[in-house]
Amino acid sequence: MKYQTYERGYTPDKSFESIKEIISEAYHNGCEETSKGKPADYIPELAKADGNAFGISFLNNAGERIELGDVETRFTIQSISKVINLAASLKFRGYMDTFSHVLMEPTGDEFNSILKLDTRSDLPFNPFINAGAIQVVSLLADMFDFEEMLGFVRQMCMDNDIALNEDVYRSESETGDRNRAIAFLLKSKGVLMADPMKTVDLYFRLCSLNVTARSLAGLGIVLANGGMNPFTGKHFIAPNYVRTIKALMFTCGMYDFSGEWGVRVGIPAKSGVGGGVVCAGNGMGFGLYGPALDQAGNSVAAIAAMEHISHLLRLHAFES
Repeated sequence: MKYQTYERGYTPDKSFESIKEIISEAYHNGCEETSKGKPADYIPELAKADGNAFGISFLNNAGERIELGDVETRFTIQSISKVINLAASLKFRGYMDTFSHVLMEPTGDEFNSILKLDTRSDLPFNPFINAGAIQVVSLLADMFDFEEMLGFVRQMCMDNDIALNEDVYRSESETGDRNRAIAFLLKSKGVLMADPMKTVDLYFRLCSLNVTARSLAGLGIVLANGGMNPFTGKHFIAPNYVRTIKALMFTCGMYDFSGEWGVRVGIPAKSGVGGGVVCAGNGMGFGLYGPALDQAGNSVAAIAAMEHISHLLRLHAFES
């Protein structure tokens, strides 16, 4: 990493100009990392992404934006949709109902693993692995249709142009037998709450929504403000539910890299194999897009950039 260490008692300059300089440095750090990863290829449409692309969008409570690189490029939200699906379940079904159907423990396993589901628990370990996300969608599938869920996503991301990427949806559906198997395994255990095919189809559609880094910065600022749009004052979800979501983002949001992310960056975040990462800081929302991924499925550029930003602005949750 290209940052300096700081002495005990160091207080960062958080003026807008200083933040702009730090994010510019972070952007260049991220660009240098793109060659160390590659786009996801297990969904054929995702493999078409430009591995050299990278963008950062920053938004704060004052409405100030800092944007560099590919911030308007549309890409599919993928697993970041799991954050919004969990928010919908908490909002419309409540905490007790939601977490009577899915647990809240990290796994240390790959995002599509069924190892612990088949050997240790009938319930998925957390809402951010595929099994847990499918279970959460099953809580919503008989309550809302796709268009209603799309409206909720647009509100949470402050982006009315979010729409279904039909090509990625078809590609996911054609190659998604493992996710169907997960749904039927959950059904066989008597825990899935809706028809498995209906559930998985909605799950595929929600993963295939086109967003931008700017959209994800909007989601980040809503989460950073306890579920409220700070520019309109509109509340989308109760603050105590947002606290739960951010805690799970911190412990489970970066697949089986979540522990290392917690040490190195220390900001609630969620990644997706489309290359997106959303981060919710203290009065700050970050959206990043870099489709070159590491082996865990996280953007290599976004990791490098957010480590630099967190370090120099002292955003880590456990800074002293």
